[in-house]
Amino acid sequence: MNEMRWGFSTSEAYFTILAVLVVLTAIGTFIGQWLSSKSTTDLAVNRNRIINSRIRAAWGLIFVFAVAVYLGQGALVFIFAIASFFSLREFIALTPTRRHDHSILILAFYVAIPVQYILVWLNYYNLFTLFIPVYLFLALPVVMVLSKDTDRFLERVAKVQWGIMLCIFCVSHAPAIASIDLQRYHSSGLFVLLYFLMVLYFADLFQILASAIFGGRPSFSNPNKTYKGIILGSIGALAIGSALFWMTPFRAWQAPLMSLLIIVSGTLGGLVMSSVKRSLGAKRLDNTMLLTRGTLDRLEMLFFAAPVYYHALLLFFN
Repeated sequence: MNEMRWGFSTSEAYFTILAVLVVLTAIGTFIGQWLSSKSTTDLAVNRNRIINSRIRAAWGLIFVFAVAVYLGQGALVFIFAIASFFSLREFIALTPTRRHDHSILILAFYVAIPVQYILVWLNYYNLFTLFIPVYLFLALPVVMVLSKDTDRFLERVAKVQWGIMLCIFCVSHAPAIASIDLQRYHSSGLFVLLYFLMVLYFADLFQILASAIFGGRPSFSNPNKTYKGIILGSIGALAIGSALFWMTPFRAWQAPLMSLLIIVSGTLGGLVMSSVKRSLGAKRLDNTMLLTRGTLDRLEMLFFAAPVYYHALLLFFN
C-alpha cells in the first residue's frame, strides 16, 4: 500500500477526503434549504436556487469521482470527455451557426474530442498541449474555406475555435493532472486532481453562499455573485486548500499559494464565461440543472484554472 506524507496511506487519505466531502456537502444542503425558506425577494430566490443546484450537483460529483477512482485513469478521462462534449454542445447552441459550418462542427465533436482525450490518456504531453492550439486551429479555417461561404468568415471560425479551446483543450487539462508522476514527493496525481477540484468547487459554492448571506454589490458580469461574496468565499476556500496540504506534494506554506492560484484563475474564468454568455444573449441555466444542461455554468471556473494549475505543477513539481 502506498504511503503518503504524514503517515497516511493512499486508501486512508482517499476515504478521509471522501468523508469530509460528504459532511461538507450535507452541511451545505442544510444551509441551502434554510436560505430557501427565508427568501423573500426574486434575486434571493434565484440565488438560493443556484446554491441548491450547486449542492445537488456535488452529490453527483462525489459519486462519479468515487467510481472513477475505483475504475482508474481511463474512467476519469472518459468522464471529462463527456463533460467536454456537453459543454461544447451547449456553447454551440448559444452561438448562431450556418449550414456550411457543419463540417467544422463535425471535426470539433467527433475528431477533436476523442483525439485530445486519447492523447491525455496515453500521457503524450507534447502532442496533447499542441494538437488543438496549433494543428486544429490551422485546420478549422481550411475546412471552413472549402465550403466557399466567406460571409462573416472570421467571426464564425473564431467562435468555434473559442468553444473548442475552452470546452475541450482547457477541460482536458483536468484529467491530465492525474497523470503527473509525484511519487518522489510521496503524493499522487490523482490526489492532486482531487485537491484541485475540491478547492475549485468550494470556491464557487462559498462565493455564492457568501453573496446570498452577506449581500453586497453584484459583480459586473454575474449578478448572483457579489464582490463581498467573492472575497469572503475565496477566503473560505483558501482556508480549506491550506488545511489539506497533507494530501499534496505542497509544503504548508506552498498550499495557500497554490490554492490562491486555483481560486484567482477560476474566479477570473467564471467572470469571463459569464461575460461570454451575456454577450451571446444567454440566460443562466442553473434553474433547470440536468445532466446535459448547465454544463457551462458548472465548468466555468475550471476552464481557466485547469491549464494554469496543470502547468504550475509541471513547472515546480515535475
